[in-house]
Amino acid sequence: MPTLLHQLLKESARRTPDATALVHKTKQWSYQQLGDLAHRQAQALVGLHLRPRQRVAVYLPKQIETVTSFLAIAKAGGAFVPINPVLKAAQVGHILNDCNVQVLFTSHSRWQGLQTVLADCPDLHTVVLVEDIGTDGKWPADQPQAVLGWAAFLDHAKSDQPMPALIDTDMAAILYTSGSTGKPKGVVLSHRNLVAGANSVAEYLAINAADRLLAVLPFSFDYGLNQLTTCLLKGATCVLLDYLLPKDVITALVTHQITGLAAVPPLWAQLANLNWPDSIAGHLRYLTNSGGKMPKSVLTSIRQKAPNSRFFLMYGLTEAFRSTYLPPEEIDQRPDSIGKAIPNAEIMVVREDGGRCAPHEPGELVHRGSLVAMGYWNDPAKTAERFKPAPGQLKELPLTEIAVWSGDTATQDEEGYFYFVGRKDDMIKTSGYRVSPTEIEEVLYASGLVKEAAAIGIEHDNLGQAVVAVVSAAEGVVFDPQTVLERCKAQLPNFMVPMRIETLPVLPKNPNGKIDRKALSLQFAALFQVMP
Repeated sequence: MPTLLHQLLKESARRTPDATALVHKTKQWSYQQLGDLAHRQAQALVGLHLRPRQRVAVYLPKQIETVTSFLAIAKAGGAFVPINPVLKAAQVGHILNDCNVQVLFTSHSRWQGLQTVLADCPDLHTVVLVEDIGTDGKWPADQPQAVLGWAAFLDHAKSDQPMPALIDTDMAAILYTSGSTGKPKGVVLSHRNLVAGANSVAEYLAINAADRLLAVLPFSFDYGLNQLTTCLLKGATCVLLDYLLPKDVITALVTHQITGLAAVPPLWAQLANLNWPDSIAGHLRYLTNSGGKMPKSVLTSIRQKAPNSRFFLMYGLTEAFRSTYLPPEEIDQRPDSIGKAIPNAEIMVVREDGGRCAPHEPGELVHRGSLVAMGYWNDPAKTAERFKPAPGQLKELPLTEIAVWSGDTATQDEEGYFYFVGRKDDMIKTSGYRVSPTEIEEVLYASGLVKEAAAIGIEHDNLGQAVVAVVSAAEGVVFDPQTVLERCKAQLPNFMVPMRIETLPVLPKNPNGKIDRKALSLQFAALFQVMP
């Protein structure tokens, strides 16, 4: 059985070399072709003197070079860092610096958009552009990195280039996720984490070589990346789609005869308002939701539009990938449940003292098993907060097993089904993303127009939570909410831009003198409620 990420591809290419591995727009690649492309790219990376465990970022939309880059980086012994293509220069620069990226794969237009931050990335020595733009080297004289077009990069590949020896506990990827404070943190994943996740999900979804999965979620999102890894494991077909409109997803379902679709609640809400051709029922066999609670009305609508499809409700977090799933046959009996543990994981509800909670007693959801990540990159303090000793260990075992303590409150009933209660921190969950309030507030304060600012998440039927900025105006300025909003749009990705900017003379404080986010959340809780 494969134990390394790129071995999933190698084994499927050995088993079914001519089967379709990847589809993008009108092009497709067999497993043999995908394997050959990834291998040559890995050779080129080694030819560029990439050393084991060095970080290589991929800042691209979903396309063939994105997939081959992940696989090539893993094979060459590096750790790939998928950067969400909707992020803007400041966020990309933070990621490049935070995990000391040495090589960046991107496009010419995206590279041009990063010029304001690349000079401040001292570890980044090479930028590889996916376009074949020649090798004349006519770049700005002050360009701090070597810049290679695609053909020039592949010229570094040598057929006799040996690949490094790797084991399953070696670092394979770093996925960036926002915390409740500060900038996004890099969750470090091993080859074991990625392969175990693919095996676990493929088992309960019964994914097989005949499946055609539509990848609509970003690969920087663990839920999105798993659409690719489960296909590689089972020899299925992964169809890449960056959609502009929700109807593009429906078109792709029909065009590519999709059998499995994974999405987040905001996208499901949009799809629920569209017409689904009757032919979809003939091939779409399962649907999945994660990244937030699925509204019951949306779930009902989607199930009616795809009556032959099995719908799986799931719960997960990047630090442990996926934790629970609710079998489709249980939805009508327990629609509020997040299900039971996925295969090869143990999920517990635990008191503060580490003891197991009684049925229906709220406690922290804890995940143990092979999907537990390796911690946060270069951040021992935050790692210690979230990655702690697993409950109930035998004192005779001298080495401590580490589990993920989710920070989420949950309960468990007598039959072992889990129920999500709430989040212990202040993080905003919007459009399937986890957003740090502090990152938004930095932009608000930088405008010079506000004295105090707090970004909060308010319940919203389509988004899960909508981002709302509550501010007090700076002294001596004429405050214009639209001006502040335009600053946010220029500096933040769309999913972080506040839907509303509310003003107060003074923001409420807690006894420690900090802004009381809970009080603000209660004050504006009805902002998006529809009156009966």
